[in-house]
Amino acid sequence: MTQGPRTKVPFRRRRDGKTDYRKRLGLLKGNAPRAVFRKSLQNAIVQIVVYNPDGDRTVASAFSRELVRYGWGSATGNLPAAYLTGLLAGKRAKARGIESAVLDIGLNAPTKGSRVFACLKGLLDAGIEIPHDEEVLPSADRLEGKHLGENVMKAFKDVKAKLEAL
Repeated sequence: MTQGPRTKVPFRRRRDGKTDYRKRLGLLKGNAPRAVFRKSLQNAIVQIVVYNPDGDRTVASAFSRELVRYGWGSATGNLPAAYLTGLLAGKRAKARGIESAVLDIGLNAPTKGSRVFACLKGLLDAGIEIPHDEEVLPSADRLEGKHLGENVMKAFKDVKAKLEAL
């Protein structure tokens, strides 16, 4: 490691590979709420965050494990669960007066049809306006879980109906 009086050590989150500060600054300069999506192997987290000089303020959030309360019995790390989590977060944000946002995917790769864009589709269906390209959104069959089996499709439709009734 380089040593000396002129050595500049990067921020800890940059060293750990958790934050791209150049991308974050660009998002903050837009002065719009951010729809932050983060994923793990088994879960998805969606937050609507507003910039504040004292620290970002979370307006609404949803965690994929919350879907169990609405009758979701399948895994929470798949495409339909990401869509439903985005729908739930979008409904909560709409209730708090958020009309539009910008998608913040962090260090996730923007792969066409991925969980990131399934979540985006859920936010859009909840009524949040987010700039996007229609090509990146997953197909309706994959969103409903057709590739995962009949029981997932049935659970998806039941949970979606409950979330839309909120």
